[in-house]
Amino acid sequence: MKAAVITERGAAPRVGEFREPEPKEGAVLIDVDTAGLGGWDVLGAYRLGVAYPCVIRGEGVGRTADGQRVYFGERSVQPFGAWAERTLVPAEEVWTVPDDVDDKTAITMGIAATGAVVPLEQARIQPGERVLVLGATGTLGQIALQLARHFGAGRVVGAARSEDALAKLKARGIADEVVRLAGGDDDVAALKAASDGGFDVVLDLVCGAPMLAALKATRWGARVMTIGTGAGRQVQLDMADLLFRTLSCIGTGQRPPADRRAIWERLLQIHREHPIVVDHQAFTFEQAAQAWAAQTASPHAKITASIRS
Repeated sequence: MKAAVITERGAAPRVGEFREPEPKEGAVLIDVDTAGLGGWDVLGAYRLGVAYPCVIRGEGVGRTADGQRVYFGERSVQPFGAWAERTLVPAEEVWTVPDDVDDKTAITMGIAATGAVVPLEQARIQPGERVLVLGATGTLGQIALQLARHFGAGRVVGAARSEDALAKLKARGIADEVVRLAGGDDDVAALKAASDGGFDVVLDLVCGAPMLAALKATRWGARVMTIGTGAGRQVQLDMADLLFRTLSCIGTGQRPPADRRAIWERLLQIHREHPIVVDHQAFTFEQAAQAWAAQTASPHAKITASIRS
């Protein structure tokens, strides 16, 4: 079968021939229609201990042998994955896609949206509260801004490095205000100015210096939920900045399959009631290397590819 294959750690994928997955007890063979690509895929953490060559893992939508349309996450049986004509997925990770949900939405409401909704629900946003999203221009950040509003936030602010991408968020009405993070004390001043009196909730997707700056722009009683480390894994925290505030590190994906499926189904319902819109970039199957390069360059779009044209 055709697949986007990685031959060694750090190498870009190439589309070529790869062995077919064989039936296995407790797993489902899926003919893949659409594949997604996220930051986790290009970081390569999921490939630790995997023998090469292997297929790009990814998440996707496809059909089972009986024609049922299903979504599956980044948990294909190794060395298979979504970026191939067929894959093999543990049965508990295969979820039926409702007829009114298209492939792109099913994928967008999967890993990325789950990463946003889990910490925001734990933050228990109260009506009218001020919410800051750090790393707001990526797919997860775009979704988080919209979910924060859905949960009752009165003021939603997005912060990131890209001035152009931030401008798009504000122009589309996804954020009430945006802050370009340039580093240094200027970030603290800019965040405080945008907070309108101090943030009640911070969803931190990047950690590092931006998270420390955001702490200084919060009110007493603020909840800071951190789920990413793109700006640095280690911080030197002044406990005075954390006084009367709560800092939580949230692992969004380490939940039983049934719990993740319930979250995904809840997100699909939220999307029906209040459509969640994110920037999208589509590639063909043959453009797997280009899609990989685009994701590596930290795009501000959800990447998908049609496996079957």
